[in-house]
Amino acid sequence: MSMKRVQQGFTLIELMIVVAIIGILAAVAIPQYRDYTGKARVGSALAQVDGVKKAVALCIQTIGTKTGCTTGSNDVLDFAATKEIASAKAADGIIDVVLNKGIHGDIDGQTIKMTPTEDGARISWKNECAGCTKGAVTDSITKNNP
Repeated sequence: MSMKRVQQGFTLIELMIVVAIIGILAAVAIPQYRDYTGKARVGSALAQVDGVKKAVALCIQTIGTKTGCTTGSNDVLDFAATKEIASAKAADGIIDVVLNKGIHGDIDGQTIKMTPTEDGARISWKNECAGCTKGAVTDSITKNNP
């Protein structure tokens, strides 16, 4: 009675192909994941500053001008630092938001300048980041500019 031996497991070439495919997928996915998490953190940072933006907008509508709408005066309160934002200060209506490090390499420690524009009863905001490296995360800062 002779028994044939059944092959068990994978060959070396099959394992090498699987490892190569996983490596290619990881090489594409990891940078995309970094961009997505960076965009989410920037979105969170911009949302956290909404209270300051509302206070400045109310000040502009009450006084009638951007001049004087500064942190610490005319009901524009100080901003408490968060995980994403080191500080946010308003000076004559313009808000400077200093980002913390660790958000994304393109914008770590940079300052976002938020400038209001009055259009009758409506106030629109323009976001700029002069020192930021151009990329997907920086584009998310300026995407809704008028």
